[in-house]
Amino acid sequence: MFVWLNGAICAQHEARISSADRGFTLGDGLFETMRAVGGQVVHLPRHMARLAAGGSVLGLTVPTEECVEQAAKALLSVCGLEDAVLRLTVARGEGPRGLLPPVHGQPTVLLTAVPGEFAVSSVRVITSRLIRRDEASPLSYIKSLNYLPGILARQEAEQAGAQDALLLNTQGRVAESAISNLVLATDAGLVTPPAAEGALAGIARQRLLEKGVVQEAPVHPAALHCARGVWLVNSLSLRVVQCVDGQQMPDADEQTARLADCLRQVA
Repeated sequence: MFVWLNGAICAQHEARISSADRGFTLGDGLFETMRAVGGQVVHLPRHMARLAAGGSVLGLTVPTEECVEQAAKALLSVCGLEDAVLRLTVARGEGPRGLLPPVHGQPTVLLTAVPGEFAVSSVRVITSRLIRRDEASPLSYIKSLNYLPGILARQEAEQAGAQDALLLNTQGRVAESAISNLVLATDAGLVTPPAAEGALAGIARQRLLEKGVVQEAPVHPAALHCARGVWLVNSLSLRVVQCVDGQQMPDADEQTARLADCLRQVA
């Protein structure tokens, strides 16, 4: 197992990150989870654009697309991988105690790769009673290293015998799940909550919107229980929701196939 850390490839057990790194001590940083097919990172420009936008919010310097592309190529080669899941982590780096980041810090950049490919599966979900998305917060729009809300929601789902949790926003409307964007089939077609509702601007979601497969619309919890189908989407998977809060969802095989075909595309 090899990783790419700060410009060099090394064995995973040899990788060292400082105990003073703010990514470790404060969750101060960003990440992107990406898919590689045939040794090439899928939709890399989209991932890098989102990373750069997050870096602008945090005042954090992020690597260039060219740097990440070269790092991914080298890492996949040394790992002997063609189809893989890549995780790019950009932490603030070392800093003094306190909340303010250093003026001239050096970010820590880590890239990892494991075997993997796009997957379609089924899932049971609950609506979280613990966690809400704050649609007014700038943190709703970035992939922060601080994932405690998602962890708590996922634990809540596990305790209820489910595999994921839907998160409401402060207005009581559905924003997304703990790790995915939401799509549901309504009388008006396939819809997904707008980013302004607290939904992360997911890459898979963005592509579905651009291709006209889905449209944005606010989603009230009651709409889930009369939906003709419900799905959770991200860059790595399409999950068919079979059950929401104990209520069985209808099968929608035709829409599932359409969504899967679109999300598997690499161009």
